[in-house]
Amino acid sequence: MNSLMTSLTTTDAQIAMVRSQAEQAKQMAEAMKAKGIDMEKINAAAQDFEAVFIASMMKPMFEGIEPDPLFGGGNGEAIFNDLMIDEYGKNMASNGGLGIADMVRAEMIRQQEGAVQ
Repeated sequence: MNSLMTSLTTTDAQIAMVRSQAEQAKQMAEAMKAKGIDMEKINAAAQDFEAVFIASMMKPMFEGIEPDPLFGGGNGEAIFNDLMIDEYGKNMASNGGLGIADMVRAEMIRQQEGAVQ
C-alpha cells in the first residue's frame, strides 16, 4: 500500500512538472511570436539541415555503384543520381530522420530565447 502511495505521489509530481514545462513553452512561444520569431521557419531550417547532412552521408555509398550499361550512364545519370540522393535525404529527414533536426531545432530555440530575453 505504501509503495502505491509513493508511486502515485511520484506520478503527480511528474504530471505537475510536465504541466509547468508546457506552460513555460507556451509562454516562450508567445514571446518568440511577439518578437517575430517564426517556429515554422525554425522547424523547416532544422529539417533542411538534417536532409542535407543525410544526403552528404549517403553520397559515398553510391560512388562505387557503376551505371547500368543498358542505360548508358553519362553526365545525365550522374546528375540524376545526385538529385535522387538529395531526395532520399529529404525523405528520411521528413520521416523522423536521425534526430539531428531535433538537436538543431533545440539549439536554434535556445539562441532565440536569449535574443527574446
